[in-house]
Amino acid sequence: MVDWMVVDETTAGPMIMVVAFVGFVGGWAKQVLGPDTLFLGAALAAMLVTWFTFLPSFVFILVGGPLVESTHGKPHFTAPLAAITAAVVGVIASLALFFIAQIVLRKGVSGAWWSLLDWPALAIMVVAGVALLRYKVGVIPVIAASALAGLLLRWLGMA
Repeated sequence: MVDWMVVDETTAGPMIMVVAFVGFVGGWAKQVLGPDTLFLGAALAAMLVTWFTFLPSFVFILVGGPLVESTHGKPHFTAPLAAITAAVVGVIASLALFFIAQIVLRKGVSGAWWSLLDWPALAIMVVAGVALLRYKVGVIPVIAASALAGLLLRWLGMA
């Protein structure tokens, strides 16, 4: 999950690429247009899978957007939306805690609580958080600096 999220967050459109690839491989393996037109059948399958994966999202946005906008000022509509927003924030916070635990807790170590922590990773995380939140440094420079710090600590044998 962590690896997928990293790829998803650092590149443009990985979900589309994965869906298209799976559709292509499925179309190739099933020979959807026959054995003589493997590439054409696989390309068609990739396009169809991608189209029908993202079509519902666009329909919900185009149809539901004006409906949601029309509910402003109507508490019986906005209260459930506020609850949904709170639930989404809770899920994001839970995922953040999951990622933090994966980063700073060392696996296979026992002992006092301070020996369980990966101190270099925790330090990089805190410095990156301060740079982002306090000093408003851009995300890309923070990612690059964090990666370089991790590599440097690895080369020095500290991580």
